[in-house]
Amino acid sequence: MSTGVWSSWQIWALLSATFAALTAIFAKLGVEDINPDLATFIRTVIVLISLALILFATNQFKSPGNISTKTWAFLLLSGLGTGASWLCYFRALKLGPATLVAPIDKLSVVLVALFGVVFLGERPSTSNWLGIALIAAGAVVIVLKR
Repeated sequence: MSTGVWSSWQIWALLSATFAALTAIFAKLGVEDINPDLATFIRTVIVLISLALILFATNQFKSPGNISTKTWAFLLLSGLGTGASWLCYFRALKLGPATLVAPIDKLSVVLVALFGVVFLGERPSTSNWLGIALIAAGAVVIVLKR
């Protein structure tokens, strides 16, 4: 799995986008009759069980070895960010249509670009910035054309 098409970050990114799109549809249907926070909890438990099964099946469930404090701190912050994002996302899906919630949620792409520049020193090219601007404009158009 480390060679060929499966080692391409682009393939994994497209799969991520596909699963995220399906997640929005399934979540919208799943959150209709329950509290969105409970729905988020159920989803999180399912994610944890699924990941544990994948780790066991691929013999990767081992001691991670020495993990630095910095790594733990950033993984903790990432986990808290994920939890907050999921709680907000499910609440938004409970209250609004998936066709509007998902594009606004994808403004995270724009924020990642901005944060990447500020915090990671990344320098997107002019064409990258154009794409980022188009994503932002698209989200705005979708919401305003309601």
